[in-house]
Amino acid sequence: MTESLDIEHLRSWIGAEERVEDLLDPGLAARFHLTLDMPGDPAGEGDAAPRLLHFCLCQPIAATAMLGADGHPARGGFLPPVPLPRRMWAASRIAFIGDLRVGERVRRDSRISDVTVKEGRTGTLCFVTVDHRISGSSGVVVEEQQTIVYRGAEDGSMPPAAATAEAAPEGMVKQTVDPSPPLLFRYSALTFNGHRIHYDRPYATDIEGYPGLVVHGPLQATLLLHFAARQRDGRAPDRFTFRSGSPLYDLQPVELHCEASGDGGLSLWTARPGGPFAMRADAAWN
Repeated sequence: MTESLDIEHLRSWIGAEERVEDLLDPGLAARFHLTLDMPGDPAGEGDAAPRLLHFCLCQPIAATAMLGADGHPARGGFLPPVPLPRRMWAASRIAFIGDLRVGERVRRDSRISDVTVKEGRTGTLCFVTVDHRISGSSGVVVEEQQTIVYRGAEDGSMPPAAATAEAAPEGMVKQTVDPSPPLLFRYSALTFNGHRIHYDRPYATDIEGYPGLVVHGPLQATLLLHFAARQRDGRAPDRFTFRSGSPLYDLQPVELHCEASGDGGLSLWTARPGGPFAMRADAAWN
């Protein structure tokens, strides 16, 4: 129930700011490139870094002893301490002003712009909106508005929405990706994400009740953005938005789909074979 959340207390985090710096070294660029099986050679010193590699930079760093049972850092600090057990990356709206360069120092300036509570089909949902500005040596190169959703654990009283949703359509172009445990583990390592649902099968299935390991939302977004770039002779989009719908697991292949949109861009989505939309995205070029 929403009454169990002190929304006024949580909304007092609005306006909170955080600045974090990191180094985009060649090793990280190579690990990102090879983890995603990208074509060609990894970006070297001074080269433009692959887009959405910034998801791997300026991540929260906490001592192992300070992690919760789910592998996330303890609640509080920059993000409000929402007392709901499940936290997910729900959506992002991203504008690329330029490119990060391998070898430069990167700064992320973040500000909490909104906190809202709603009632969903499975119970209370708390949405936290965070505005990020990613800067390299040339200034701001990425502006992103990220939405994080917190929700309760499902009690099995109703079927998941994905179980009753219609299958997603086939795109004009499709690619299949194997969401293998090594891929999920390596992406968790790249993003310093300790959430156990992505690499610890007994925890994911026995404790959180998922049927398998969960495919990361930002990993799906990264796969879709570079899938879009391949449809434009390797030119990455200048604007990219995505929204998570239903989860994907390592039990079945992940399908990437795309089709042309009316504004010269691309509409994209992920799904399991015969399954509903998992993530929807839009890519646009200047």
